[in-house]
Amino acid sequence: MRPRTHAGTRSLGVLSIAALTVSALTACGAQVDTAGGEPSGSTATSCVDTSGDTVKIGFLNSLSGTMAISEQTVHDSLQLAAAEINADGGVLGKELEIVTEDGQSEPTVFAEKATKLITSDCVAAVFGGWTSASRKAMLPVFESDDSLLFYPVQYEGLESSPNIFYTGATTNQQIVPALDYLAEQDVESLYLVGSDYVFPRTANKIIDAYAEAHGIEVVGEEYAPLGHTDFSTIVNKVKSADADAVFNTLNGDSNVAFFKEYSNAGLVPADMPVMSVSIAEEEIGGIGVENVEGQLTAWNYYQTVDTPENAAFVEAFQAEYGADRVTSDPMEAAYDSLHLWRGMVEKAESFDVADVQEAADGVSFDAPEGTVTVNGDNHHIAKTALVGRIGADGLIHTEWSSDGPIEPDPFLEGYDWADGLS
Repeated sequence: MRPRTHAGTRSLGVLSIAALTVSALTACGAQVDTAGGEPSGSTATSCVDTSGDTVKIGFLNSLSGTMAISEQTVHDSLQLAAAEINADGGVLGKELEIVTEDGQSEPTVFAEKATKLITSDCVAAVFGGWTSASRKAMLPVFESDDSLLFYPVQYEGLESSPNIFYTGATTNQQIVPALDYLAEQDVESLYLVGSDYVFPRTANKIIDAYAEAHGIEVVGEEYAPLGHTDFSTIVNKVKSADADAVFNTLNGDSNVAFFKEYSNAGLVPADMPVMSVSIAEEEIGGIGVENVEGQLTAWNYYQTVDTPENAAFVEAFQAEYGADRVTSDPMEAAYDSLHLWRGMVEKAESFDVADVQEAADGVSFDAPEGTVTVNGDNHHIAKTALVGRIGADGLIHTEWSSDGPIEPDPFLEGYDWADGLS
């Protein structure tokens, strides 16, 4: 079976999955720690229809705007996962019918589209979002309407909701291991560069706390609006500060302009490496390999991960979208999210939100990155941390790996230096 599709308002274009046709800033909020409980004040009545031989799910990604460079590939991997699941009999024997919406790189649009998917299209779950601003905008929608969002991207942590499953890394699975790696490389000073919204600002508060506790000096901190393309001033400040390394939390196509300016200024990884947490294989081509070769990244998956599951995943993705296409961490986490949802639903023997939440704990999937397992208390995923280096081939190669999956700790409760951050 193949995913049936339903045209969403303002859907963009047509994608094929093995002949499948598919139509297509907020400030950091207070801690949301209600995992395992009912959404406060929710009186929503679900309109999900499971009486027939199909069930609807929603894909909500930026197919236009500054984040499209990153989010289109997530949409592609979700389509691949849906096709695989339908070919394997669907979910509880029901064929997946996909409703696609474009978040347009705008948090308010994400919230509007999420409401439409839940209340008008009556989807059983939504998969998507990228920026923390988009997630923060959607969170109250999913809680008030008591629906489920599967969010596939690494983020700043300090959040947990019963209505969101976070299949990308939280802070102790990406940012903290990246800082540990830099400390092991005798980095004693950092310059922080990020986009001006919730993820970079919150991440940098965490980095500041880590640095203070570990004797690392933060010599500068700069922010640019999402979509910003003039980095001459910021790069000149970075160069003048002469830090041991740069920690980069820029998002979207701003990375293209930043690294081109960085290269033009004569800065090189051997002298001042950049550790990035939002640049994956998909972005490297847009930036230009010549501008980022040798730079560092921190993720939980690379195309070069050596597992049988990843070999099959890369082969299937490139067979569908072209041999020149690359795979990346956020798209792999999105791909995993659909398979994990299937596992939860089939464990629960129900599409009902409360039943899926109850069944979630311990659900695992043999993912391309390795086995991932859902933590039912905080709705995050146990994941292995990787630090990689960008090669001349445009791929990222592992420099360092954690000793197996790291249990998610979104509020950094296991780190004394993080007291008070949440």
